[in-house]
Amino acid sequence: MIERDPNLKEYKQSFYLAAGECNPQAEMPLTLLMNRIIEVATNHANSWGVGYARLIQDGQGWVLSRVTIEMERYPRVDEWYSLTTWIEDYNRHFSQRNMEIADGDGNVIGYVRTIWVVINLNTRESVDISKLGYIARNVSPHPCPIEPQSRLKPFEPTRTENYRFRYADIDFNGHVNTVRYLEHLVNTFPMQWHAANFIKRMEIAFVKEAYYDSEAQILIDDTDPMNVRLDIIADEVPRAKARFCFQKR
Repeated sequence: MIERDPNLKEYKQSFYLAAGECNPQAEMPLTLLMNRIIEVATNHANSWGVGYARLIQDGQGWVLSRVTIEMERYPRVDEWYSLTTWIEDYNRHFSQRNMEIADGDGNVIGYVRTIWVVINLNTRESVDISKLGYIARNVSPHPCPIEPQSRLKPFEPTRTENYRFRYADIDFNGHVNTVRYLEHLVNTFPMQWHAANFIKRMEIAFVKEAYYDSEAQILIDDTDPMNVRLDIIADEVPRAKARFCFQKR
């Protein structure tokens, strides 16, 4: 249970990386990190009393719009790690929430920039959040040194992969889960590539929701294999755009 504190500017949560959560390199997979980002952001909002349970009463909900992750390394098996989150800025359209990832000794190993919006769950339109006083009170000067997300421009793909969204891809809202998009993008690279390289920086922008049984096409431009651009198109509609910047292990 999250303790209520409407003036908690920063929220920190610690985790232990069990063997069953690891990727083949015995480290935290990018998809688990995305889950942790959503969890910690949700818990911080809950501590303010403005999490899902409160907003749903008004037919509203927080939606993750953009995520940028930059890592020096990922937590390893049997290692404790923590995520600390805070609000950097906000306006009537969105809230900019950042995070710092540290190992069990407190050494910073990565940063995250996220953009969140509140939408009306019936109309799917954004809600003006400029009058939410708790955000103004809790903006933090905590620095986040990584660059904001770049503009993810259209490109000509060098290869494509197809996928049909199934039951396990769908969340409680009835559309494709945020983490599933990322999972399908990561899976477009072979195991030997991941064994030799890790995703140093990841940028993803969620464009439009996709649904069960939608036929998806993943467009990939790996002209520069260390700086790859990816789009997910479903039913001929853009759903997510991403960029993976790799670094040799």
